[in-house]
Amino acid sequence: MTDAELKEQVVMALKGVYDPEIPVDVYELGLIYDIKIFPVNNVYILMTLTSPSCPSAGSIPGEIEQKVREIDGVNDVSVELTFDPPYTTEMMSEVAKLELGFM
Repeated sequence: MTDAELKEQVVMALKGVYDPEIPVDVYELGLIYDIKIFPVNNVYILMTLTSPSCPSAGSIPGEIEQKVREIDGVNDVSVELTFDPPYTTEMMSEVAKLELGFM
């Protein structure tokens, strides 16, 4: 599997992770800042949360790691949480904005 194919599978896995308070997946919400594929299929994900005091802060990164680890061929997964830059609704995809009534 190429890095591009693996990255596509990672994105599909991320689209299966939801913030329990918002009916949109973390990828469409714009919570994923970066996805890198390193040698031997090691996956690095840089992400944020809607706010530093998000009640799901303890569960969302772990669920992301678990879903990505389930992809065939993934060797290791590292999820890093950051709040720089701070999350804004401008980071949402058009799909998310439509779903949540922002458009």
